[in-house]
Amino acid sequence: MHSRKNSTQLVPSAPFGSLNSSIKAKETPRLVRRRQNVDMLKIVLPPPRRPVSPSLQLKILEPFSFHFLMNLCMMTRREIEHAPLVDNNGNSSYLYAPLFRNVSIFQRSYELMEMILKVYIYRDGKKPIFHHPRLTGIYASEGWFMRLMEANREFVTEDPEKAHLFYLPYSSRQLGLSLFKANSHNLRPLTIFLRDYVNMIASKYPFRNRTLGSVHFLVSCHDWGPYITTGHIQLRDNTIKAQCNADLKENFIAGRDVSLPETAIRNVRRPLRNIGGGIRVSQRPILAFFAGRMHGRVRPRLLKHWRNKDEDMKIYGPLPVRVARNMSYIRHMKSSKYCICPMVYEVNRPRIIEAIYYECVPVIIADNFVLPLSEVLEWNAFSVTVAEIDIPKLKEILLAIPLKRYLKMLMNVKMEDWEVKVKHVRRNQNKVANSLAGSSSVGPIRETEFESPPSFVLDQFQNDIADHA
Repeated sequence: MHSRKNSTQLVPSAPFGSLNSSIKAKETPRLVRRRQNVDMLKIVLPPPRRPVSPSLQLKILEPFSFHFLMNLCMMTRREIEHAPLVDNNGNSSYLYAPLFRNVSIFQRSYELMEMILKVYIYRDGKKPIFHHPRLTGIYASEGWFMRLMEANREFVTEDPEKAHLFYLPYSSRQLGLSLFKANSHNLRPLTIFLRDYVNMIASKYPFRNRTLGSVHFLVSCHDWGPYITTGHIQLRDNTIKAQCNADLKENFIAGRDVSLPETAIRNVRRPLRNIGGGIRVSQRPILAFFAGRMHGRVRPRLLKHWRNKDEDMKIYGPLPVRVARNMSYIRHMKSSKYCICPMVYEVNRPRIIEAIYYECVPVIIADNFVLPLSEVLEWNAFSVTVAEIDIPKLKEILLAIPLKRYLKMLMNVKMEDWEVKVKHVRRNQNKVANSLAGSSSVGPIRETEFESPPSFVLDQFQNDIADHA
């Protein structure tokens, strides 16, 4: 068992100390027993940054110009394309390689981003639409990005001449709450407001027009995000959009725009409450689970084919009260092998991230959906994608997945879940910042200490394998 743990270790071995070691003597016996149920967290500093080429070092010091920006991008791209190989087995990376499409390129791009990227935030705009993030609800991703980016000192610059990217700090959620009239089905007032704001920025700041808005970005998690940018041609066609509603049919341009994870935050002080805790595979009685309201075209089709049709497939509309009394929604997720994540009117839903939180392999049913941070993450390693037309064959598709592959996917879900637990939502602005810089990110922040992966994750994985040996 010990050798197996070493082969999958995420971080380089280093001296470590206990968190909260100074208060150990004050802990109650109950807290001590609780700590003994999990590994003590280890603090591990990330490896030092690799040096960049001398030519790139000189380029970084040059004054800003459009020519400078293009040359810097090309030189950075060459650095990334020739990234040194890293792997978990050699402990040269503190990232879990199976989660990434190319962990070597990702790590190098992240290092370069931390050394180079500077963001200018426009101070114009009044609250609550601007500079006033909402941190709860299913649109909280945009709020947390705004809060953390505006408080950041590593990437943010007050000098627009030193900036590589320019942030339009509005909240699509707050815009809707302020200007949308209930039951009107009219988004035009929102579109006009945003158009006028961009025109004001363009007239007030000459540097905005140097690239016609192509180095500007916005972060939007509301379903309306793609529609309210259509009133301004440059905003629609040139601006980088980090959006939860990443639909290829709605002017989302893969490779330029960024698909943002949508997650429901219910408690600002405890955003990760109930995370983890999925039970062993041999004790999961449910093959696939879904419960939710009937929005859009996909969910009614799912219920038509599977509600009350098969004991292995627990497919509901809203979770019935009689069912919820015996097993809550969260417990259903933790007790299922697969969690069905169908689209609603739009392709995005927080259910995908919820499935990962509760250690259930997500099954995504949403044609034309660009999965979150898909430029970097290897979604096939920890999820299943099913075409809408294949809903009648859903059980057949899931049963055809070999047990060995399923266990690997579940292991990867647990490792995704572990990264969320120890890195927490306070580091999210770096993830999207790296995406906007040209290579999406789910990585760590340099100045923060890291915690080694708890071995109970690996132990549970080994137990799952033993159960099915």
